[in-house]
Parts: sequence; C-alpha cells; structure tokens
Amino acid sequence: MGLVFLFSVLQSFNDKRFASIFLFGISSGFPWIMISSVLSAWLKDEGLSRSAIGLFGIIFATYSFNFLWSPLVDKLKPPFLGLRKGWIFSMQLCLAALCIVMSQLTASDHLFTVALVGLLIAIASATQDIAIDGFRIDCIAVNDSDGMSAASSVATAGWWTGYGGLGAIPFFLADLTSWSWPDIYLLLGGIMLLLAFSTLFATEPDIDREALLSEISTETSNSSRSALLHWFHTTIVAPFSEFFNRNGVKLAVSFLLFIFLFKIGEAFLGRMSIVFYKEVGFSNSDIATYSKLLNWWVTILFSLLGGVVNIRYGIYRGLMVAGIAMAASNLLFAAIAQTGPSTALLAFTVIVDGFTGAWSTVAMVAFISLLCNRAFSATQYALMASLSVAGRTLVASSSGFVVDAMQGNWSLFFILTALMVIPSLLFLYSIRHHIKTVETAATKSH
Repeated sequence: MGLVFLFSVLQSFNDKRFASIFLFGISSGFPWIMISSVLSAWLKDEGLSRSAIGLFGIIFATYSFNFLWSPLVDKLKPPFLGLRKGWIFSMQLCLAALCIVMSQLTASDHLFTVALVGLLIAIASATQDIAIDGFRIDCIAVNDSDGMSAASSVATAGWWTGYGGLGAIPFFLADLTSWSWPDIYLLLGGIMLLLAFSTLFATEPDIDREALLSEISTETSNSSRSALLHWFHTTIVAPFSEFFNRNGVKLAVSFLLFIFLFKIGEAFLGRMSIVFYKEVGFSNSDIATYSKLLNWWVTILFSLLGGVVNIRYGIYRGLMVAGIAMAASNLLFAAIAQTGPSTALLAFTVIVDGFTGAWSTVAMVAFISLLCNRAFSATQYALMASLSVAGRTLVASSSGFVVDAMQGNWSLFFILTALMVIPSLLFLYSIRHHIKTVETAATKSH
C-alpha cells in the first residue's frame, strides 16, 4: 500500500503544467528580495534605526489590500497573451523597470523616493500575485484536492527559489565585490526580465469563465439591468457574495479569521530577521549562505514533503504540525540572541524554520485554493491570501518599535513571537471539522 501511495503521489507531480507553476512561484517570491531583505540590509547599512526600517514594512500593506483590485485582474483581459499570462507579463516588465529606477537612487539623499519606488514595486508584485494564483487554480481540475496540494507545494518551492535561492546573490555580491546596493538593483531588474521571457512559453489555462458565471447566478443577466450595473455586479460584487453565500456568513468569517491569525508570529520575526542577523554579528555572506541558500534547499525539500503529507493525512494535520513547529523555531532564534553569532546554531535554526515555513505555506495555499470558486479564482484567492499576509504587512510593521520598547532584548522579542502562535492553534482546533468537511467534499467530487 505504501508503494502504491508513493507512486500515486509521484504521478501527481508528473505534469508539465507544474513547470510553469514553479517558474511563476519564482517570479512571485523574487520581488520580496527587492523590498524586504535587500532593502532592509541597504537601510541598515545606511544607519537607519530599527523602528524606521520596520516602518518601511508598511509598503507591504499592498499585499493585504490587493483583493480590492483583484476583480479587475479576474475580468479585464489584456490585448496580448491571454487573461492570466497577459497580466503576469505586464507586471514583470513593470518590476524590471522599477528596479532600474531604484538603481539610480541613494538612501541617504532620496529616502522618500526609495520608499515610493518600493511601494510601486509592492503594487506591481501584488498584482502579479493575483494573476499567478488565478493561473495555478485554473490549471488544476475542479475539486482535485490532491492536484491542488501538489500544485501548492510546487508553487511554494518556486517562491522560495525566487526569495531564498536568488536572494542569496545580492548578499554575496555586497560582501565579495565592490557593488553597492543600488548596483545590485540593476541586476535584480535583469533577472526579472529573464523571468518575463519564460512567461511567454507558459500555456494559458482554457477556462470558459462566462459559462461559469451564468451557472452561479441568473439574476445578473436580467435585461432590466444596464450593462454597467451587470458588469459591476459580476466583476466586483459576485466574487465576494458567492463566497459568503456558499459557506454561510459565520463559517466564512471563521475561515477568514483563522487565515489572518495563523502567521502573525512568524511575520513579526521575519520582518526584523535581517536586522537581527546584522546586530548579532553575522556577515552578509553568513546571511546569504544560511538564511538564503540553506533555507532555500530546506524549504524546497519540505515543500514537496508537505504536499505529500497533505495528500496522505489531510490539510488540518499539516496546519497543526506546522503551527506547533513554528512556535518552536521562534524559540531557537531566542537562543541565538543569547549565544551570539554561532553558524552551527543558525544552520539548525534555519532548517527548523524552513520546515515550518514550507509546511505551513503548502497547507495554507492548498486550503485557500479549495475554498475558491473557479469563476472567481483570482479574486477569491486574493481576498483570503491578503488576510494571510496582513500580519506580516500591517501588524509586523510595528515590530521595530516592539524591539525598541524591549530595549533591544531580542530573546524576549522572539519568545513573544512564539506565544503569538498559540491563539491561531486554538482557533484551528475549533474549526477542524469544517476544514475536514471542505477537504472531504473536494475529494468526493473529484
């Protein structure tokens, strides 16, 4: 039975569509280098305070509000490459252009402009994510929960390849060459152009969205409605009303609250991680080797294993195991704060942190994807995913103030982030039956 199951799992990954999903995952994670790790390191080297660097995280609020314009990405088809590919390609070109602009700035003389360009990068990246998530969901057969778990693990592996694997390059260049941080942005723009070129070879999903819309609601076709009202209803109102009507308001709100709570502790940690590494005494090369490269490989491995576990044991168990491990990994960072720059302890911590990050992300992405109706896949996914990143964008932007309020006591800060995980685990346990019901319904339908 074990060999049969393993063979069936491997068959789930043996699909050429996953190559495109993987590459789009890279393109989704790569912009976070531009406005997270590289920008934080640049500002730290320029002498900005923890609080100021933390406040730069406000630009990530874009990811929390991208559901506001997601209906347009779901509805307005670009004149080239199709609905999904057209939006993805356009945003990739915008990101490359913004990196070129950033390469012409200095943080000491153009701090406001740096923040503004960072905001524009976040907007282009968040818009790209809407189309990428829609592409992934549209590629998988309706209610194929195993395929959705496999696609989620491949997308997560791709995201960390973009953020972790490619994210090591800037830190090696900063340490081993005379390149400045603005020079590095020019390289980031070039890499994004290569990713845009790869988009041209992806296959646009074949979805009859108008037919799906007509199945969901016949009232929108009422001739008494003007064309404008019809468009507004099907584009803006229907994606959100369908989600709440299908699940019921109480259960829908419960799902959304859990999605918001789950990664708040991890978000607080992640926002200040580069600042922490530098203050403790790790070099840029250490950060590149352990925080980026090692984390990259660990995350890819556990992303694929996470997909296997979700297929075998279910999404609820995957989320619960990941949440418990998440709290444990945060405590390891507290140990580093006490021992100083120990690369051995950092390596162990990165391995545990990579496991928790990959495992939880794969389970969460698969869970959110199952909750989406294919007629509004990009919009509904953006609504729930925006809540998932709200902690790291809105709440976590105050992390620098929290560390300062603790007078730089990093150990206490990381213990606090571990405790933040507990409410989400209690909430997860309370809605476990509903999660299993959604997953079971998908499996039976498939």
